[in-house]
Amino acid sequence: MNQNFWVSGKKLPKFAKWNPDGFLLLLNYHEIKTYKRKDRMNKYWFYKVGLVVVFLCFALLGGAKVKLPTLVSDGMVLQRGEPVNIWGTADPDETVDITFLKKKYKTVADVQGNWKVTLPILKAGGPYTMAINDIELKDILIGDVWVCSGQSNMELPVSRVTDRFRDEISTDSNYPMVRYIKTPLLYNFHAPQADIPGISWQAMTPENVMPFSALAYFFAKDVYQKTKVPVGIINSSVGGSPVEAWISEGGLKPFPFYLNEKRIYESDDLMESMKKEERKKSHAWNVALFQGDKGMHEATPWYAADYDDSNWTETDLFTSGWATNGLNTVNGSHWFRKDFQVSAQQAGEKATLRLGCIVDADSVYVNGTFVGTVSYQYPPRIYTIPAGLLKAGKNTITIRLFSYGGRPQFVKEKPYKILFGKGQPEKGESEINLEGSWKYHLGAPMPAAPGQTAFHYKPTGLYNAMIAPLLNYTVSGVIWYQGESNVSRRNEYKDLLTAMISDWRQRWNKSDMPFYIIELADFLSPTDKGGRTAWAEFRKAQAEVADTNKNVTLIKNSDLGEWNDIHPLDKKTLGQRVAAAILIEMNTKNRK
Repeated sequence: MNQNFWVSGKKLPKFAKWNPDGFLLLLNYHEIKTYKRKDRMNKYWFYKVGLVVVFLCFALLGGAKVKLPTLVSDGMVLQRGEPVNIWGTADPDETVDITFLKKKYKTVADVQGNWKVTLPILKAGGPYTMAINDIELKDILIGDVWVCSGQSNMELPVSRVTDRFRDEISTDSNYPMVRYIKTPLLYNFHAPQADIPGISWQAMTPENVMPFSALAYFFAKDVYQKTKVPVGIINSSVGGSPVEAWISEGGLKPFPFYLNEKRIYESDDLMESMKKEERKKSHAWNVALFQGDKGMHEATPWYAADYDDSNWTETDLFTSGWATNGLNTVNGSHWFRKDFQVSAQQAGEKATLRLGCIVDADSVYVNGTFVGTVSYQYPPRIYTIPAGLLKAGKNTITIRLFSYGGRPQFVKEKPYKILFGKGQPEKGESEINLEGSWKYHLGAPMPAAPGQTAFHYKPTGLYNAMIAPLLNYTVSGVIWYQGESNVSRRNEYKDLLTAMISDWRQRWNKSDMPFYIIELADFLSPTDKGGRTAWAEFRKAQAEVADTNKNVTLIKNSDLGEWNDIHPLDKKTLGQRVAAAILIEMNTKNRK
């Protein structure tokens, strides 16, 4: 065979050869040794040249390797019924060959090394494989792809709703034709990013369903059951995020206030300086809290099983004035203890401790043993009491509550109990009610905790890092559940959301891309008339966006709210409503 080989337009040396399978090889060490040289120096010179050639050839081959974005990977769902992009990087002028569904496509990387191939309209189906040069992608489906975005009610995982839908989740979660990918929290104020690291497509199976967005889980499952068309979910959402964080710099041009704010955070040095200073202040506050908390430093700590709390104040978690301690609202640490009886049958069993919702944070002990902590107010307190910790007769639970910002409380009408078995008292399993009288003592009064800047909430940050990398990926539409963080600025929300919809449609190059807006759920106590009015006005702004923009649908959700929880759990009914709206749109397209 001719030894003048060419790779990426570069001639390879004669020390290389092709093996019978078509792979480039180098003469190995033993072959090099067979060359006889009278001069010892020539022998070693030849050996060194061989090593140089090894590195040269690997460099030539390695540079030409095609690289794909994380979205274009095993298990992906490609959009049916529309041209589909496949893209990546390689060496400049590198030829890229794609084989998919028995058809071949070819392109050449540009001078920056970028390449893109647009596949023709595809029909639903799969699984299939795709070859891209030497890369083989497996388990590819063709169906409908949805971007799910917004804040925590879109993020809320299946694991948070298992109490309400335990049987369904445990018995009806095997839908391998539904695929899911979740972007991590990333932000960037400099420029739109090209890729999202560390993500992969997951099939909906009982083994991996718990991290799925609960809303996406229910609507995707419902759509698939009724259409048998594969469904792909790209969940790019961040708890607490305001809408302006999801809009591009160009999309924010009508809002100079937000553009000016964005430019402040273009300085990495400024952000690092702010983070360093805030960490320093936060650390000092926590050190002062710990040092000033008598409950952690007395000879017998207050969480100990044998601690004598006879001089503590009797209190009720929900109705008494413990949070003010007779003064103004007290931040810092508050201690609560309660004795409860355990039967001989319950003793020694593994159990689940439910402590509703606590503002702001807590650490919990049972019989002096630490069983769990939550660092902020929203997650439900669900702690495992290990087998052997409970004993027959008297037992003690201790809660060390932390207040950071002046609203310490135990949220009413949440479960405060110990559950045995699978935690299903409705099926006859036992439980212990923990409401009623508790013992209380103030630990360490503190000023409000120093504030922390949520940099990822600043304008354009989430768009650049979590939406821009998706724009080459062909999608069916967007489900948007966001707004709680913009209620206080509700008068501008209509304009901001309209700008975001227009921005995303333009950048996806899809002027009629469907948007399904989730109406904010009802929230707050009936006595909080001002707050409830603000939320009602916000919902009106959402409705106006749907009424004044083509192909934007408002999904009713206000009736599914819970007055005491900003994260209502009935994501099943909501998911079914989203699915119904999507199916109506599908049927309309089919009739056309």
